[in-house]
Amino acid sequence: MDLNLKDKVVIVTGGAAGIGRATAERFESEGARVVVWDVTGDNRVDVTNREAVEAATNDVIAKYGRVDVLVNNAGITRDAQLVKYKDGQVVSTMDDAAFDAVINVNLRAVFLCTRAVVPHMIKNGGGVILNASSIVGLYGNFGQTNYAATKAGVISFTQTWARELGKYNIRVNAVAPGFIATDMSKAMPAKVLETMAQHTPLGRMGDPIDIANAYAWLASDAAKFVHGAVLSVDGGLVMGT
Repeated sequence: MDLNLKDKVVIVTGGAAGIGRATAERFESEGARVVVWDVTGDNRVDVTNREAVEAATNDVIAKYGRVDVLVNNAGITRDAQLVKYKDGQVVSTMDDAAFDAVINVNLRAVFLCTRAVVPHMIKNGGGVILNASSIVGLYGNFGQTNYAATKAGVISFTQTWARELGKYNIRVNAVAPGFIATDMSKAMPAKVLETMAQHTPLGRMGDPIDIANAYAWLASDAAKFVHGAVLSVDGGLVMGT
C-alpha cells in the first residue's frame, strides 16, 4: 500500500530511541523528511521548554516551509505509589519532583509542541497530529499516578483538538501502546517480562515497529477519515485485563 508519505515533513519528539526511533525510521522508509526532537543527539530540543520548542519549529519552517505531521512521542516514567503504608505508618510517597517531571514531559510538552506547530498547519491547509497515550491512560496502573494521569490527559487533548482543528483539515489521533519490548523494558527482570507477555492475549510483547506502523498508517491517506480516535496497539491487553 502506498501511504503517500513521500516528502512529507514529519516531526517526531523523543525520536532518539525506542518507539520514537522506530517511528522516525518508519517514516524515513516511506520517503518522508523526518526531524527528530530529543534531549539527546545532535538536534537537541527540550520539548518542555516553550522557547526551545518555538525556535525548533521556526527552524523546521525555515528549512522545509511546512510541517505535515507531528508525532508527540516523547515520554518518561517516574514510578512510585501515591502513599506506601506498612506496619501502621507511611513508608514513602510519590514526591513532587517525580510528579512534576512526568507531567512536564508527557503532558506539557505535548501541549507546547502542538500549539507551536498548529498555526503552520493551518496556513498550509492541514496536517496530522499523533499523540502517544498508553493503555495505562485507559484503565490506570498501580504505582503510576503521574504517568497514568498524563496518558489520560493526552486522550483528552486528542479528543478536544479533534473538535477544534478538524475544520482546518488537521486530523488528530492517539495511539495507546501496550507492553512494548524497548531497550528500557528489556532491562527489566525476566520474570517481569514474562508476566507482561502472559497478561497479553497474544502471548507476547509488542515491538517498537508495531507502534511505528500504527503512526505511519494514521498519518497516511489510508486513514483520512480517522479523526479523534484512540488506537490501542496492545496485543489485546485491554481486553484481557
